[in-house]
Amino acid sequence: MSVPCVAVARERGETVRERLADADALDGDHEIAVEGDTIYIPVTAVERVPSDLADRIESRDAAERDRPTTPAEILGFEPSLERLGDIVIVDEDDPDRAAAIAEAVMASDLPCETVLNRASPIEGELRVRRWNVLAGDGTETVHREYGHEFALDVAEVYFSPRLATERHRVVTQVDASETVVDMFAGVGPYAIPMATRGADVVACDLNETAIEYLRANAERNGVADRVTAIAGDVRRATTEHADTADRLVMNLPHSADEFLDTAVTLAGDDCVIHYYDIQHEDDPFGPGTEAIRAAAGDEYAVDVETEQIVRSYAPHEYNVCLDARLTRR
Repeated sequence: MSVPCVAVARERGETVRERLADADALDGDHEIAVEGDTIYIPVTAVERVPSDLADRIESRDAAERDRPTTPAEILGFEPSLERLGDIVIVDEDDPDRAAAIAEAVMASDLPCETVLNRASPIEGELRVRRWNVLAGDGTETVHREYGHEFALDVAEVYFSPRLATERHRVVTQVDASETVVDMFAGVGPYAIPMATRGADVVACDLNETAIEYLRANAERNGVADRVTAIAGDVRRATTEHADTADRLVMNLPHSADEFLDTAVTLAGDDCVIHYYDIQHEDDPFGPGTEAIRAAAGDEYAVDVETEQIVRSYAPHEYNVCLDARLTRR
């Protein structure tokens, strides 16, 4: 049967497969094939294939896979599931339905040690939530993303696997000579890949547990010598790094505007800010652009290089990113 496949060099196969899986574009019904130095990865929902891979799509015959037993096959419906390391996350208000899904997950061929149900929204300054453990034991896991490993405890730190593609978009812009400040670093999903690319990274977070994980993750990924991890409020904890940053990551979309004065203080003569925001669909980028320009004042010229819709956040609202370059006048 002829199906669309992404054709890439064999040595890039695993990286591209992970990207396609993160974009929910991987075709699990057909086998991946290798011919010579090229690997052919079947895809579905071609529109979700990352744009830089779109020109590598070609049709070819692919063998059908023997599909494993899935939770959907056991339940008779498709449950909403999210994978994070060896944890499967469900989001169900009905405890009986949640328990049935957890039982099906554990009985399926899905690699899983623990099933959790969200028991609260994200709460407090540290952006964590409460969980109900439906199966297995504990809330700690190791998440793998684009060749990196991140140990974390979902009950103690904020982490969203849904942002993997967006993080990769930003990380691939980093050069080895850069100094980066990640102002809300969490367990390091931006900081550590940036350090892997050779950048020197200052990573700050208010959550002391997240910083402990970040330090451990820097060791785990072999970049501890290029990551400076700081626990505390970035407005007070990073003063010694003023005027040094070639790049700033501001992934705190509900309140990043409150930290723009600090961002401007940290920026060097030429600095790119990755500014995350949540805004109404009628004007998703305008408020953030105005806030950045206001904070920059007369000190910097501001050029918004990229306006990126990251994902839908709520009805009529988007989580967006502005890549803005500040150039000292």
